[in-house]
Amino acid sequence: MSSVPMTVAGKQKLDAELKELKTVARPRVIQAIATARAHGDLSENAEYDAAKEQQAFIEGRIKEVEDKLARAQVVDTSQIRTEKVVFGAQIELLDVDNDEKKNYRIVGVDEADVKEGLLSIESPVARQLLGKTAGDSVTVKIPKGTVEYEILSVKYS
Repeated sequence: MSSVPMTVAGKQKLDAELKELKTVARPRVIQAIATARAHGDLSENAEYDAAKEQQAFIEGRIKEVEDKLARAQVVDTSQIRTEKVVFGAQIELLDVDNDEKKNYRIVGVDEADVKEGLLSIESPVARQLLGKTAGDSVTVKIPKGTVEYEILSVKYS
């Protein structure tokens, strides 16, 4: 069973989702099933079928989140003391081709959101950055071709 790296914030987000699923979504779908059952013949009851599908989705997601939390390797990035890029690093990059600055944080797979500047530890960009320090340059292959970045800073908080 492999561990799932995540930040403290990522764990808190999954904990909140699990609580929401168990205390709000699950009871709501159980009530929807009971209401649909009260309408009679279940073989032709679209509300019942939809509620059962929703219940299956919710139960599956609960199991998935519980599994991830059980395997979580929570990393408190405020305790990291290195100048190298590792999990949890906040990195300021300069796109050498167009002089555009970008800020990213390397996080767990479930926390990733490129629009928010959160890069998955498994992404091609993050993999190229790992182990590098401020001042280093990296070339990353992306679907459009290649991009060259210069690392301007590496921070942890």
